[in-house]
Amino acid sequence: MIVPMKKATVIFQSKDAEATIAALRKLGVMQVEHQNLPESRDISGLLEKVALINSSLDVLNKVSMAERKTRPQRQMSGDWMAVATGIIEMGRRQEQLELSARNIIGQIAEWERWGDIDQNQVKSLIDQGIYLKLYQVPVKEIGKFPDDVVVRTLGTAGDIANVVGISRRQFECDFQEVIPPEQGLSALRSRLDENNRNAEIIASEIASSAGYYDSLSEVNRKLEKEIEFQQVLAGMGNDGALSYVTGYIPFDRADHLIGEAKTNRWGILIAEPSFEDNVPTLLRNSRWAELIKPVLGLLGLTPGYHEMDISMVFLVFFSIFFGILIGDAGYGLAYIGIAFLLSIWLKKKMMMDREMKTAVSLFYLLGLSTVIWGLLTGTFFGQWGLPALVPQLNDAAFVTSLCFFLGALHLSVAHSWRALLKFPSLNVLADIGYICILWMAFFLARTLILGEPFPALGMWLVAGGIILVILFTNPRRSNILRGIGEGMGTIALSFMSNITDVISYIRLFAVGMATLAVANTTNYLASGFGSGVVALVVGAVILLSGHSLNLILGLMSVLVHGVRLNVLEFSGHANVTWSGTAFNPFRE
Repeated sequence: MIVPMKKATVIFQSKDAEATIAALRKLGVMQVEHQNLPESRDISGLLEKVALINSSLDVLNKVSMAERKTRPQRQMSGDWMAVATGIIEMGRRQEQLELSARNIIGQIAEWERWGDIDQNQVKSLIDQGIYLKLYQVPVKEIGKFPDDVVVRTLGTAGDIANVVGISRRQFECDFQEVIPPEQGLSALRSRLDENNRNAEIIASEIASSAGYYDSLSEVNRKLEKEIEFQQVLAGMGNDGALSYVTGYIPFDRADHLIGEAKTNRWGILIAEPSFEDNVPTLLRNSRWAELIKPVLGLLGLTPGYHEMDISMVFLVFFSIFFGILIGDAGYGLAYIGIAFLLSIWLKKKMMMDREMKTAVSLFYLLGLSTVIWGLLTGTFFGQWGLPALVPQLNDAAFVTSLCFFLGALHLSVAHSWRALLKFPSLNVLADIGYICILWMAFFLARTLILGEPFPALGMWLVAGGIILVILFTNPRRSNILRGIGEGMGTIALSFMSNITDVISYIRLFAVGMATLAVANTTNYLASGFGSGVVALVVGAVILLSGHSLNLILGLMSVLVHGVRLNVLEFSGHANVTWSGTAFNPFRE
């Protein structure tokens, strides 16, 4: 559920501003709404320090986490800014060496076809009366050099030859001359070796400095908290000798804030937020509904304060969609096994916090849903002729019809929920009208896709649905015709979209069939190598790689299709825009 919020204003003497804000931070129940632009010289200085630390941490992040773990933690005995600046300087030096290495490698690759030659060697030959020049010449025109010029071909690329011309006199040719480099191949290779040695030294120094990572991260955390404190201080309202901080608190924390105000002799005003206020959203759900939180967090989705919390419906239908899209009991067991191994690893690394525990539990649920669907269809790492508990689920027409049914049901839940929230307003009847249209769309989809006859009930549903939407989208007792006009505009825009939304649930069948096809193809390829040890090994490699790839593709299909049906189709019908901001209280 979305927790009701209160808008609170705490009033205090300006001279006590820092102490009051510190007390509010310790209390940790209010998300502050700035009354003034939170800017000051102190904040600018702190932001510069945070930027400095983040730059140093970016350098240390180039060291793998595994290697960072092996490095002993180092405490900063002096100024942390000196440590951060030194790390940044090493990072810049490393980038310069990498750029230099790429440049030298490019030069070596360019001049390897010409041999080890440089401008000094050419000048030395001239001093001895020998003139040497490099040319790129069409292969057919190599014979056009002057007679007293000795020509040697060093190599060809297509119809262009790289040649060297040598003579006892100065000469000119009409061909494209190539000027020798300042340094030859041997010198370039020596520079590259020296460059690589310096790069290894810098990399070693950066790896050694990785021991400062935790210390710098802690300094960064404190600085960010100090910035937050200073922003509240700069953004508070002022009125002469009095100052005030305004923000939002959960309704069940109001008494706690009032008690703190009495203790500290603050003035306090607690009121209901207005519809224009940008109220943050705090979600509190049952343990089961909390399982969908990792998905919402991954996508950065938060419902608006005045919208519905669809967490439970999202979880139920997402689990069903996951099972259909993957559709294989073997894959479901694989996901459960991966979740189990992940939980063991997280516990071993002391990383099994509440959020990770929720994510692992969600994976168990989704794996179980996949196992159930696989057992119903008799699918275990592809189809091996295993008996299906529900044979009809292997019939394409039946599953297609089931997908349309799920679509109509899913979207009907959205409109039913909206109707309950609107009750006892007459607008409820408009949502009932949309439900009628959705079920008409179900029958129409069966007719268009499966060739089923369109029932007479469908005509009554579409007629009744359109009438209800037209009359009750925005009923007006004072101006009935205007209300009807608005209803007609609404139905004109939404009628076809309701039909296409129901039909779009066929993606569950299509993607599920694709997953099954990949599994069956993998099995067919693996079994096509005959008998023998080599065939067994090759078959095992194909099975492992093919099914592993399918497991990954299955997860991607869930993100694309399973999430979409909840976030776009269902949310659109439930009027959930995901425009909210998560409640983030000011706290230590």
